Amino acid sequence: MLAAKQFSIPKHTVQHYNNNNVHSLKDTILSHIKQCSGAKPLLESIYATMIKTNFNQDCFLMNQFITASSISSHINLATSTFTQIKKPNTLVYNALIKACVHCHSSHKALLHYIHMLQNGVVPSSYSFSSLIKACTLLTDHVNGKTLHGHVWKNGFSTHVFVQTTLVEFYSNLGQVCDSRKVFDEMSERDVYAWTTMISAHVRNNDVESAEKLFDEMPERKNTATWNVVIDGYAKLGDIERVEVLFSKIPSKDIISWTTLMNCYSKNKRYGEVVKLFHEMVNEGMVFPDEVTITTVISACAHLGALGLGKEVHFYLMVNGFGLDVYIGSSLIDMYAKCGCVERSLLVFYKLREKNLFCWNSMIDGLATHGYAKEALRMFEKMVMEGIRPNGVTFVSILTACTHAGFIEEGRCFFASMIEDYCISPQVEHYGCMVDLLSKGGLLEDALEMIRGMGCEPNGFIWGALLNGCKVYRDLEIARVAFRNLMVLEPNNSGHYSLLVNMYAEVNRWSEVAKIRTEMRHLGVEKRCPGSSWIELNKEIHVFAASDKFHPSYGQVHLLLVELDEQLRLVEYVPESGSILY
Repeated sequence: MLAAKQFSIPKHTVQHYNNNNVHSLKDTILSHIKQCSGAKPLLESIYATMIKTNFNQDCFLMNQFITASSISSHINLATSTFTQIKKPNTLVYNALIKACVHCHSSHKALLHYIHMLQNGVVPSSYSFSSLIKACTLLTDHVNGKTLHGHVWKNGFSTHVFVQTTLVEFYSNLGQVCDSRKVFDEMSERDVYAWTTMISAHVRNNDVESAEKLFDEMPERKNTATWNVVIDGYAKLGDIERVEVLFSKIPSKDIISWTTLMNCYSKNKRYGEVVKLFHEMVNEGMVFPDEVTITTVISACAHLGALGLGKEVHFYLMVNGFGLDVYIGSSLIDMYAKCGCVERSLLVFYKLREKNLFCWNSMIDGLATHGYAKEALRMFEKMVMEGIRPNGVTFVSILTACTHAGFIEEGRCFFASMIEDYCISPQVEHYGCMVDLLSKGGLLEDALEMIRGMGCEPNGFIWGALLNGCKVYRDLEIARVAFRNLMVLEPNNSGHYSLLVNMYAEVNRWSEVAKIRTEMRHLGVEKRCPGSSWIELNKEIHVFAASDKFHPSYGQVHLLLVELDEQLRLVEYVPESGSILY
C-alpha cells in the first residue's frame, strides 16, 4: 500500500518516459492507482501526475482511476476528473455510472447515461446492468421500463447479468409477473437469478410458487437460496415446514439458524429458541452474530429465565462481543423482565453510548418493578442528555405512575406528551391513563377519558375500568364497561367472572345466577387454562391448571393437599366474592 504522502514523478523522468518508454510509465501509474489506499490526497496527487503526462486522456487509466475513487466514496473527484476527458469511451462512462450507483448517487448515473447517448457513445451490457441497478435503488419504474426497451434495442436481452438485474428490478417493485417473464426468457440462469426470483415470490407471500421454483433449481447447494425459502415459510408461521427445510440444508450458515430462531420467537416458542442456540454453539460450525444474540436474549426475557440469560451474557463476554446499544438494550430488558433490576442498571451504566432503545428499556424495567420515582428520574436524565422520548417512553412513564398511584403526575406527563413532544396518544397511552384513574378511584374521569378518545377503545381499556369498578364497588359504571366488553370480547370468561364476583359481594345472587346462565347459553368457558413456569438447573418447567399428565403431577397434588390443610389450621377464610365457575 502507498504511504500517506504525495505521489509524483520528477519532471526529467516524465520527459525520459515520454521519449523512451510510455508503456512503463503507464504501468507505473496503473500500479500506484491499484495500490492506492483510497486517501483523497493520494488520488489527487496521482491525477496531477496523469495530467503532466497526458494520461488523464487515457480511457483505460481513467477507468481505473474513477473506479478507485468510487471505492473510497470520492464520487466528486471521480466526476470532476471525468469531465476533463475530451473523448470518453464506453469503458469510462461505465466506470462513472457504476461509481455513481456505488456512492448512492443513482440519479446522477441516469444523467450520465443521457450524456453518453448525446455524445454518440454506444452503451454496453455492463452499462445497462448498472443503470437498471440505479432504477432499482430509486424504485424508478418509468426509467427502468425505458431502459428495458433500450436493452432490447441494443441486443442485450439475452445477456445473463442484464436479465438478472431486470429480474431484481421488477421483483423489488413488486411486479412479480414481469419479473417471472424475464426469468423464464433466460437461456441460462446463475444462482443469484434463481435466488432473486424465489425471493420475489416469497415477498409476494406466494411461498408455494417459491418452493416449486426452488425444487426446479438444478443446483441446490446454495445456502442463501435455502434461507430465502425458509424465511418465506417462517413469515407465514409454518413452523413445521420451516423445521423440515432447515433439517435438509446441506450447509447451514448463521442466517439459517437465526431465521429458525426468529420463527420460534414470533410464535412464542421461546424455549425452542434457547435450545436451538445451544445446539448451534455446541456444533461449533457457525459463530453467532449480533442478531442471533439479541434474539436469544429476548427469548430468555420472555421466559423469565435469569440463569439462561446470565449464561448467554457470559458467552458474550468470553467470546469478545462488544456491549453495543443493541445487545445492551436487550440485556437491560432481559434482566429487568427476570426481576433483576440491579443488573439492568449495571449494564445500562456500562454502555458508552446509549440510544433511545436503551433508555426505554431501563425506564420500562424500573416502572414494571415498582421503582416509579427512579423511572421518572431516569426520564429526566434522558431528556437532559438530549434524547427525545417517543410514544414507547411515555407508555413506560405512565405505567410507572399507575404502579405508584401518581395520578396528577400521570396527567401532567400525558399532557406533556401531546403539547411538548407532539406525540398523538395511541390506544396504549389511553389504556395507561384509564388504568391509572380507575385504580385511583376516579371512575367518572376514566369513563370521560374513554368517551373523549381519538381512537376506538379496546378490551384492555374497558377491562381496566371494570377492574377499577370492582375495587371501588361501582356497579353502574361496571355495567357500562361490561356491555362494551361483550361486543369486543364476547368469549372472554374473565369479564363475566369479574361481574359475577361484584354481584356476589353485595349478595345479589339472582344476578349471579342470570349471568352464569347466560354464560352457559353462549358457551362461554375458560378455554385456556392458566399456566406458570419455573427455571430450575437451566431447564424450564411448565405447569398448567388441571394438567393431570405432568410427570410430577403426584408430587404437586400431595403438596397442594398439604398446603390446604395448613391453611385450614390457621383458619384462613377465602374471599367470598371470588366465585369459581
